[in-house]
Amino acid sequence: MRRRAFLTAMTASKELAQYGLGRGGAGARVLGSLGAATGLCASAAIGAPKIMKPKVLKKGDTVGFVTPSTYVSSPDEIATALRTAEYFGLKVKMGPNVRKRAGYLGGSIAERAGDVNAMFADAEVKAIFAIRGGYGSAQILPALDYDAIAKNPKIFQGYSDITAMHLAIHQKTGLVTFHGPVMLSGFTPYTIEHFKRALFQTKPIGSVTNPAESNPLRPNHTLRTVKGGKARGPIVAGNLTLISTTMGTPYEIDTRGKILCLEDVGEEPYSMDRMLTQLRLSGKLDAAAGVVFGECSRCAPRDYRPGFDSNFSLGEIVDDILGGLRIPVLAGLTFGHTADQLTLPLGCMAALDADAGTLTIEESGVVD
Repeated sequence: MRRRAFLTAMTASKELAQYGLGRGGAGARVLGSLGAATGLCASAAIGAPKIMKPKVLKKGDTVGFVTPSTYVSSPDEIATALRTAEYFGLKVKMGPNVRKRAGYLGGSIAERAGDVNAMFADAEVKAIFAIRGGYGSAQILPALDYDAIAKNPKIFQGYSDITAMHLAIHQKTGLVTFHGPVMLSGFTPYTIEHFKRALFQTKPIGSVTNPAESNPLRPNHTLRTVKGGKARGPIVAGNLTLISTTMGTPYEIDTRGKILCLEDVGEEPYSMDRMLTQLRLSGKLDAAAGVVFGECSRCAPRDYRPGFDSNFSLGEIVDDILGGLRIPVLAGLTFGHTADQLTLPLGCMAALDADAGTLTIEESGVVD
């Protein structure tokens, strides 16, 4: 481990200990006892909170920008994020620590969580957007003010590493959050359309499907039925790596009766196999009402491991693990690490028809 990475990890470890979640901390002992007594993580043992929806976004609203994961690397990235907000007619309040850096992180745990907490508490701010994903958002989960979030429901959006925050906020408060582009995402016409449908109107979002013509940067937008059938349930979505790494924590995903939407980036088939197998063995896949497998960019076998010459493709892994479920499974929907990206309201009811290749979101994620 390099010195800078070591020091960053040590700093994060000390900060986690402040919240009783470091090695041997009180939080760890309590969770360990609870798990041993019930066989469930803390979030599953406690009843799920009632669903709350944030207010619809309007032109002229002020939105907050935060960096809960990796740092923003240059002023140009800030400028790009600001131009994105300007395009949608939004004013921006920047988190005071947005330009901070601690190793690969966008500041300390206290700084990153402090910006998120401040944005939820700020009455002027109507929505909160992550400028980028990266690494490290799971570190700040114990430091988020869930009472303040519940008292001030507002749009919170991001994807990739932001998955950890979606899981925690929804499980602790019931707030509908949004799995969708960060402010450094490339906003194609398709992405813009679905961003507006999810955040700027209160009508049911309706059927979502892939672009009629593939974007040349992501040419493989092909829907396919892995396991036929129909299902209905609330949407839960996120990056498979983050879902996997939060297993066994108070923020563990609850898939019971839900439409589980998964995506990832840069993971080889053997790694995807390992994570999907974990979800299968833990009962998370069998508990779901249905599964939608999204975009998995750069997840093909690589050629630098001689022992992996006879590798499985990602499609074969998906067919083997997800195709063996007794629930409908659809693959290829364009959300996640892709140029054309859906915005999905997490916690809202949706109907999946894997035979027809459709996902219909039956309600809006926002209210007047």
